[in-house]
Amino acid sequence: MQTSINTLFMRGGTSRGPFFAESDLPADRETRDRVLLAVMGSPDMRQIDGLGGAHPLTSKVGIVRRSSVPGVDIDFLFAQLQPDKESVDTTPNCGNMLAAVVPFAIETGLAQVQGDATTLRVLTLNTDMQCDITVQTPGGRVAYSGDARIDGVPGTSAPITINFLDTAGSVCSGLLPTGKVRDVIDGIEVTCIDNGMPLVMFKAEAVGRTGYESVAELNADTELKARIERLRIACGHAMGLGDVKEKNYPKMTLIAPPRSGGSLNTRSFIPHVCHDAIGVLAAVTVATACVLKGSVAEGVARVPEGGIKQISVEHPTGEFSVELELDPANPQNVTRAALLRTARLIMRGQVMVPTSVWNKGETA
Repeated sequence: MQTSINTLFMRGGTSRGPFFAESDLPADRETRDRVLLAVMGSPDMRQIDGLGGAHPLTSKVGIVRRSSVPGVDIDFLFAQLQPDKESVDTTPNCGNMLAAVVPFAIETGLAQVQGDATTLRVLTLNTDMQCDITVQTPGGRVAYSGDARIDGVPGTSAPITINFLDTAGSVCSGLLPTGKVRDVIDGIEVTCIDNGMPLVMFKAEAVGRTGYESVAELNADTELKARIERLRIACGHAMGLGDVKEKNYPKMTLIAPPRSGGSLNTRSFIPHVCHDAIGVLAAVTVATACVLKGSVAEGVARVPEGGIKQISVEHPTGEFSVELELDPANPQNVTRAALLRTARLIMRGQVMVPTSVWNKGETA
């Protein structure tokens, strides 16, 4: 016997995974997490018995409901699973999966189309962050085809714009959780920052690398990964996050001067595997550090003039542009972060979960 659960399997940005209406999942967290592990096929490196793609970027789940918060349309809970671990982490955000939330809500009747374009306010329950997301809805349906292109995804799609309303201190106590824009931790100059994602930035040359290595080279560099993990654990304590050995944050980002006309070159660990691109909120956080005087990005990043700054974050498969608006009275204060993503509905159907997983103790 198996239990069926309605799901839409969706790509959001450069990530993908199953999306569920909250009401279709178990109400208690322990059972819900057990079900999600079974859905994805974790723990197993291949995730052969589930929907997971054997990589952290394809081991993600979205849970959506109508919001009861005044002024908010939709609540979104993101769950990060790992191929080889029995963990379901709902602490951090995922800006890529966020791009699929409004399409999911419209497709499932949780929200209504407003016209040729539909803008909904979404609350990410993981970090209590709000954003306005606009999708194209001509003819009363979500449009997935279009001319928008994002690096890390083949082809073009309809544009989805995300305007973050308040990202500073998403998990940490504030934008700069150590109280400084630059620290020396474990012998390395770092900027510990959280503008949507807890992140540690440091120059690639500080760990004896160029910052232009391929993803495969960095993933095979066991010496470097051990060094970064030691730094990550130390920074976790400095950022007030406690022991982060079993946590998916802070993310670790090596930086170097741009090589392809962008603002800054990056290699981002998430946190133990090098990202093929860079996460949405990691890109927002990196871009924010670029405009902060005294950060490790100062003298490395190329930052345009003006109160509205387009920061192009280079990554292994292209670039990610973030538009930042600064407070005229305090140029160190970012008042708005906006970006472009795309999404696509890949499959609509039901995922099957052994009944013994949902009702622990029963025999299937």
